[in-house]
Amino acid sequence: MANSLHVKKGDLVKVIAGDDKGTVGEIIAVYPKDQKVVVQGVNLVKKHTPNRPNAQGKTTGGIITTEAPIHVSNVQLVTKVDGKEVVTRVGYERRAVTKRRPDGSTYDAERSVRIAKKTGKEI
Repeated sequence: MANSLHVKKGDLVKVIAGDDKGTVGEIIAVYPKDQKVVVQGVNLVKKHTPNRPNAQGKTTGGIITTEAPIHVSNVQLVTKVDGKEVVTRVGYERRAVTKRRPDGSTYDAERSVRIAKKTGKEI
């Protein structure tokens, strides 16, 4: 199983399957090993925590609502096209780039960039 995903932290995605289908949110955590992502405002679960004193002496606890991870196959990247948000697949392209060595000399190399399949533009 590969440990690279088509989305990364900070990307805007749309949920395409599950209870929260159609919801658009930002990725706040990525777990490549488990093939899961945490999307802001999606898959909210209630977590029961015991009352415990914190560093200031106050007691914290109770029922906390937090986001749970969802599988990466259930989200699709959202890009802006002419001011509208549209979902797109992610492709990869090798682009030529000039790199600099620590001693100041330069050399030509290639780097992989993510591109939106719908527009062909770099993400």
